[in-house]
This record gives sequence, C-alpha cells and structure tokens, in this order.
Amino acid sequence: MIVAMLCVYLVLLFLLVRFGVVRFNLFWKVSPFIVLLLLNIGLFIPMGWGAPQGPVLLVRNSVSIVPSVAGEVIDVPVEANKPLRAGDVLFRIDPVPYEAQVNAIEAQLKLSATRLAQMTQLYERDSGRGFDVEQRQSEVDQLKAQLEGAKWNLDKTVVRAPAEGYVTNLALRKGARVANLPLAPVMAFIDTSDSIVGVEIAQIDARYIEPGQAVEATFKFKPGQIYSGKVESVLQAVATGQVQTSGLAVTPKNIASVPFVVRIRLDDAHLVRSLPAGSAGDAAIFTEHVKLAHVIRKVLLRQIAITNYVNPF
Repeated sequence: MIVAMLCVYLVLLFLLVRFGVVRFNLFWKVSPFIVLLLLNIGLFIPMGWGAPQGPVLLVRNSVSIVPSVAGEVIDVPVEANKPLRAGDVLFRIDPVPYEAQVNAIEAQLKLSATRLAQMTQLYERDSGRGFDVEQRQSEVDQLKAQLEGAKWNLDKTVVRAPAEGYVTNLALRKGARVANLPLAPVMAFIDTSDSIVGVEIAQIDARYIEPGQAVEATFKFKPGQIYSGKVESVLQAVATGQVQTSGLAVTPKNIASVPFVVRIRLDDAHLVRSLPAGSAGDAAIFTEHVKLAHVIRKVLLRQIAITNYVNPF
C-alpha cells in the first residue's frame, strides 16, 4: 500500500514538472524520500495500533467421549461428520450384564422389604426387637441405593451426544470393547453449539483494543469475502504468563513477546456455523485512534481477501 501511494506521488510530481508547475530543483528531487518518511512515521507505523491486524482462527470445543460403563459395543448408528442434536445416540454397549444386575438387586430388595414388614409387624405386637427392624430397614435402604446405581449404569449403556455437533475421525465399530477409563476416549465429539473466533494481535498493537470495537475478517475458506463483527474481549492470559505449582525454584528462561488473543463475534451467525473448525484467515480491529489509517487497513484487508484465491499460506 505504501508503494502504491508513493507511486501516485511520483506520477503527480512528474506531471507537475512536465507541465512546468514546479521547477525540478533539489527539494523536489529528494521529496519522494521525505514523503516516504512522513507516510511511515505519520500513517503506517501508527496504523499498527490504530487498526491492528492479525491472523484469525475459528475453533470449537472438542469433547472426548469416554463411556461411563465398560462393555462390548453392539451398535454404532452415528456417522462421521454428520450433524447431530443433543441426546442423539452415539453408540450402545451390551446392556445384558447391567440388566441382570438390576434384576438381581430388585429381587433382593423385594425379599428385604418382606422381611422388614414382618419384623415391623412383630415389633408392633411386642414380639420382636427394635434393633431387628432397624437392621432390616438399613438393608432395604442400601439395596435401594444399589438399585439406583445399577439403573444408572444400565442407562449409561446408551451413550448420547452431549450437545449439538458431530463426531469426527470415527473408528469405533460394533464388537469393540470399551472401558470407562479417562485416558481411553473412544471418539472425539466436536461441539458446534458455540464457536470461538480468535485474532492474534502483537502486544505493541493491542494497547487500545476494547470490547465493542468494529472488526472485519476474511477467511481462506471464503476467499474474496469480508465479514464484519465486534470485539468481545481480550483474553487476559497467555501460556508464557502462567505459573504452575511445582516443587522447583524459579527457572530462568528467555522471555518472548507472544501475541495476545482477542475474541471476536461475527455478525453472520450462519457463516460461523458453516465454517469448519480450524478455518484461518486475517482480521483487522478498528480502534478509536488513528482513524485516518482505517481506510488503508480496509483496503489492505480486501487485497488479502482477493489474494486468498491463489495464496494457500
């Protein structure tokens, strides 16, 4: 952009000299260098914090699906990358062992309830002890709790989608055996109910960014298109500013100025839902400073949008 503006000035200077409007003396000979210096100092350098630009990325939460019970998979009705609603069945585990457990506890509970009724009747007739009644009542209460747990296990043999989204990289098949181990997820579920659009902005350019400021973004997946939005927040932590509990003293390390992440919300909600997770591009944020540079930044962003047709990087 600065080259284009300098070329415009050179053309204008050539016309002024050609038609004799100005004399081509030393001042006009060095004027292109003066103009270049003024453009950098007065416009393009301040544009970094007046209308900062950075790479944008759309991400979604991924849920590692770990079954609550172990067993053999008898059905996997879900298809990879097919939209799902919350509660749709992902897969089913053989329920027979859990049904048998429920039936066994129900039988024990029925017997214990009968014994409790008999002991209560004897106690009311002064022919039994109160301790026996309390003991039978305790057995009934324990079996009821066990029955609730067994029914919960039986219900968890059907694994359902936790939210709107889709399963990706599906490898689970009928006949596989799954376990309820936190480090052994069986599939990855991508939650599409909420999408996060983040822009990386250099720390020296992020000083004036505030929620509510206007944003424009373009994505490689949608070349030639510009989408508007607003700043939601500036994330208040990056990995280099995080301290974790350990038994070690402070370890010196090289300090690097990593970008801050600005979360934005695009006005086109349908676009956000349609973009695949990982969609990348560029975005510009228009602050309340150096407003003259906003027009230049918009032109630059549109140039990037057009070059996205051929630029894969």
